[in-house]
Amino acid sequence: MMPKLIPLTPNAPSRQSSISSQYNYAQPPPPLPFGNSGGSGSNYSASDSFSRSSQALSLNFVKSTFSYEELMCATDGFSDANLLGSGGFGYVHRGLLANGKEVAVKQLKAGSRQGEREFQAELEIISRVHHKHLVSLVGYCITGTQRLLVYEFIPNNTLEFHLHGKGRPTMDWITRLRIALGSAKGLAYLHEDCHPKIIHRDIKAANILLDFKFEAKVADFGLAKIYSESNTPVSTRVMGTFGYLAPEYASSGKLTDKSDVFSYGIMLLELITGKRPVDKNYSFTDSLVDWARPLLTRSLAENNFASLVDPRLQNEFDRHEMARMVACAAACICHSAKRRPRMSQVVRALEGDVSLSDFSEGIAPGSSTPYSSYESSDYDPSQYKEDMKKFRKTALEGTHEYGASSGYSATSEYGLYPSGSSSEGQSRRATREMKTVNTKGSSTGKS
Repeated sequence: MMPKLIPLTPNAPSRQSSISSQYNYAQPPPPLPFGNSGGSGSNYSASDSFSRSSQALSLNFVKSTFSYEELMCATDGFSDANLLGSGGFGYVHRGLLANGKEVAVKQLKAGSRQGEREFQAELEIISRVHHKHLVSLVGYCITGTQRLLVYEFIPNNTLEFHLHGKGRPTMDWITRLRIALGSAKGLAYLHEDCHPKIIHRDIKAANILLDFKFEAKVADFGLAKIYSESNTPVSTRVMGTFGYLAPEYASSGKLTDKSDVFSYGIMLLELITGKRPVDKNYSFTDSLVDWARPLLTRSLAENNFASLVDPRLQNEFDRHEMARMVACAAACICHSAKRRPRMSQVVRALEGDVSLSDFSEGIAPGSSTPYSSYESSDYDPSQYKEDMKKFRKTALEGTHEYGASSGYSATSEYGLYPSGSSSEGQSRRATREMKTVNTKGSSTGKS
């Protein structure tokens, strides 16, 4: 059932029109009074954290606070008609505030330990940032055992919905490039303009929201991590979505901003090829990235993209723009994290501000360096390929009972379309399998 709210039209004015494209780093809120937000080893008392948090946050927090009754009214009692997404740790409902502003209300299931950690992380991180290509936090509610985050409502669903949704019209090339560039700008802000930098940890098509102009906004910061200025990898439990995980992160839990870059590269492959990262109906047995690697190299060397590009485009694309996106994808999915570009470099390459020869230094078209020589790789490629086969089998044979690692199993956070591209409902089972396969040599810590 669709939400019983005032219908939106493609001609509706954009709420972002008045927002400057310049980056704005918001003043950070005070430290959250939830105690240690570590992994399963941390002591957790729902009643203690619930009782401590409400007054402190309402007095000091820089965003708006809402009463539970206000949000009940805004969402028509959290009705099924307004449900946008649901999963292991909560629900997202569309709502209409008393001032007429449309919002998306993310409600944590009471008593969920993982959901409480994600609530803490998301509230702390998203409240610190403001950018045209990041979804904006409107406010929050902490009442008794209730935990809710209130976001701006992005009306045009997700990239996954428009690119992979059954019966959807073909997304044209100009729109694909616009989404790739907007997403890259949002990530570049998190990695390079925030201090300390922020690693999203769950970049995927289902977490890219779109407005009616198909401007992209990166969403869902429940798994995000703040990265120390020392640039040393953060050891965490492996979380995220199968099909998008960087090899060094999947194997060891060692997290850097280059893990996000790899995930973004997978998303570029989706935009280029029209294929899902994981699909049991593939005629090839390897993952999308392994299938695409030799085609990326050949396409750049021969300047012929016929074997790689989504056939639904019917060759209606700018060849120079396609070459730039293909080069960016090839660089982002490099096995070696050190050789992947920074997101600001990706932005400049997509905009045509750097030559492809400069951008792909060390991985020039026709070179086999990133694909057959791994002397500087962070993860042995043969082991990675074997591990990925096991993870893929686990993901494709699993069931939704495990829920998504990001907490929403059946749908993306703001979308009505099931998140099939990532086998999201099975990703937790795949994550458990990863831990088993990679016990040796792994230095996994708390998330």
